Amino acid sequence: SEFFLSCEPMAELQPASGDDDGQKRDVVRVLEQPLMIQDVIDSVATPRAGAIVTFSGVTRDNFDGKKVTRLEYEGYVPMAEKEMESICKQIRERWEVEHIAMEHRLGICPIQEASVLIAVSSAHRKEALEAAQYAIDTLKSSVPIWKKEFYETDDSSAVWKENKEWAGGSLIGGAQILEDAATSSSSDSQLA
Repeated sequence: SEFFLSCEPMAELQPASGDDDGQKRDVVRVLEQPLMIQDVIDSVATPRAGAIVTFSGVTRDNFDGKKVTRLEYEGYVPMAEKEMESICKQIRERWEVEHIAMEHRLGICPIQEASVLIAVSSAHRKEALEAAQYAIDTLKSSVPIWKKEFYETDDSSAVWKENKEWAGGSLIGGAQILEDAATSSSSDSQLA
């Protein structure tokens, strides 16, 4: 299995022939730009696959009776990419799939735009469906990316949303906690 970590347009990652070389491919990207569903579909397409399953998480305009105007995402990119790679490996241990693509957006994400895209290809639909479900559930519970909701009232009412599924701990102010924890861990290991 081969990983691509890139901020380049997806077209540059695709085999020029429209076919692939028979290798399993995992595309993992954390971007500060709009995500394009066709890019992730193209990245998992192969003549060996009879199924391509996609998931697109988009910004909705409401939460708990409040009018949402946009979301803003922060993340610890090196750890996020590493965790997304780990999810791909876990999927490959459980299901027979061809290619996997996962993208997550950072920065401002307006209403109706995608913040996360997942695509999985496989010979048959069951494996692709189950793998895509696992990918989004595991991404939400383990990847260190946080969102802040902005409401119609004013920007000062924006709220960092703790991902109830995330096992990494509490959020108070974005990625800084994770960076502090990483610094603390490396200091602790140097003392040992």
